[in-house]
Amino acid sequence: MSLPSLLAQYIVRRPQRIALLQHIAEQGSITRAAKSAGLSYKAAWDAIDELNNLANQPLVVRSVGGKGGGGARLSAEGERVLRLYQRLQLLQSQILEAAEDADDLDLLSRLMLRTSARNQLHGRIRLIDSLGHNDLITLELAGGLTLTAQITRDSTHTLELQLGAPVLALIKAGWLELHPVDAPAIPGNNSLTGEISEILDAEDGPTEVRIRLSNQQTLCALAQPEHLQVLALKTGSAVQVQCAPSNVLLGTPI
Repeated sequence: MSLPSLLAQYIVRRPQRIALLQHIAEQGSITRAAKSAGLSYKAAWDAIDELNNLANQPLVVRSVGGKGGGGARLSAEGERVLRLYQRLQLLQSQILEAAEDADDLDLLSRLMLRTSARNQLHGRIRLIDSLGHNDLITLELAGGLTLTAQITRDSTHTLELQLGAPVLALIKAGWLELHPVDAPAIPGNNSLTGEISEILDAEDGPTEVRIRLSNQQTLCALAQPEHLQVLALKTGSAVQVQCAPSNVLLGTPI
C-alpha cells in the first residue's frame, strides 16, 4: 500500500516533526520522545495527530496503564513511514550537496505551504455537486467517514478537482461546534461523532478540546468552559462535532 501523496509531501516539508517517530521508536514514551526532539509535550501530540490524520492508518498508538503510566509505540505503518523518512534523509544530504546556491533552497522553502488551520484531514473526492455558482465537494476520509466542503466553481477549476483526487481539508479549530451526540444536526452541516480524548484549559480564552473520531483521526475544537459545563462534556465523553461546509477549506499538491 502506497503512502497518501499528501503524507509523502508532509514528510518532505516537515522533517523536524517526522523525526519524532524515531524518538518514539527509541523511547517508547511521548514525554521522553518530545524531550529528545526538543518539543513540548503538546507540540509532540500536535505532530502525532497531524501524522495520524494524513495517513491511511494511525502511525502512533498510545498505550494506557502499565508501570510508567502508559506510553506510545509505532504501528506497523508508522515503522514503514519511519524507514521511508530515513531513506529520504540520505537523499536530502545528496540534494544539499548538489545545490548550486543557497538561494535555490530559499526558493524551494517559499514554495512550501504552511497553514494556521489546526485541523488537516486527508481525503479523496467522492462527489462534486453543483450549487449555483458554488460546488459541494464531498470527501471520503479514512474509515469511510465523509466531509463536505463548499467552494466556488472557479476554485474547483483552479484546483483541478476531480473524482478520486486526493485533497487536504483544512478547518480552523474555532469553526467547529460541539453538540450532544444525539442532537439533530443543523441542516446542511457536516456532523462527525467521536470521543473527547483531552481537554486543555486556558488561563483566559476558550478551552481546547481534542476529539478522537472513529477512524482514529483527531479534531481540535475551541469551546468556552461554560459551554462544556452545560453539555456535561469531559474527557471520555461522546460528542458530536459540526461545521458548515463553507468553513471547510481545500488544498491540493502544487
